[in-house]
Amino acid sequence: MSVSPSSSAQTAREGVARQLRELRQDAGLTLVQLATTCGWSHSKASRIENAKTPPSSPDIVAWCRACAADGRAPDLVALSRDAETMYQEWRKRARTGLRRLQTSYQRLFEATRLFRVYTPTLVPGLLQTEGYTRAVLSSNARLLGVPDDSSEAAAARAGRSQIIHRAGRRFVFVIEEAVLRHQLGTADDMAAQLGHLLTAGALPAVSLGIIPMGRPRTLWPQEVFHLYDDTLASVELLSAEVNITQPSEVALYEAAFEELRGMAVYGAEARALVVAAIDALPTQAPGTA
Repeated sequence: MSVSPSSSAQTAREGVARQLRELRQDAGLTLVQLATTCGWSHSKASRIENAKTPPSSPDIVAWCRACAADGRAPDLVALSRDAETMYQEWRKRARTGLRRLQTSYQRLFEATRLFRVYTPTLVPGLLQTEGYTRAVLSSNARLLGVPDDSSEAAAARAGRSQIIHRAGRRFVFVIEEAVLRHQLGTADDMAAQLGHLLTAGALPAVSLGIIPMGRPRTLWPQEVFHLYDDTLASVELLSAEVNITQPSEVALYEAAFEELRGMAVYGAEARALVVAAIDALPTQAPGTA
């Protein structure tokens, strides 16, 4: 059920292109006539109309003016901007550092009442300790070739995660048991992280489900994804974040989440898996530094 990185973004681009084409047709203009009026080559107008090249804001304004539809420009500019924010490369978003990337989610978090997160690889960000986060983000910075401000970014994420203690929100997490076994940071960092899962999983607003290894499955492990209420599915790929708002695709992720949630264990069974992972951590040998 992997999402094509361009699926929702391309659908949105095609929607903008379709509206531009309809404006041209309603104005009785050929594509050549529109291109001439705008001072463009025919190929540029064709690429825009066929959703091959995203139009800039000035392009949309010029197109609408040529079609005597200036009043349509603001809405189409907004739609085009939305389309271009659906697929966001991590390298571009983190080029000024990881701390700013963490704080960029604040408005979304404030507006959301139901958080649903599935991850097969990492502890969800809202449940991470600073030591664990530092290890994750430092690795990300090295891989992406961006400034490593992982300590500042970890502090920002920890501050953002305080929303889990605020009233009026629900948090539903489903993770694979393998998450508990991937050591990130030192053994002490990992022990602290696993201990925090035991504490956070007991919070009244939190549901923490763990899918045990070896359990018969009705759905294979998926990519990391977050559901914000019922309006946004955010999928984390290695190279980018895909933000999905198309209702049919959001519904598909909701259905997958419910199926994955049904395979998880909770309460005492989940805690036993976390404790077993703590017990399996390597211990420092006596006399070693």
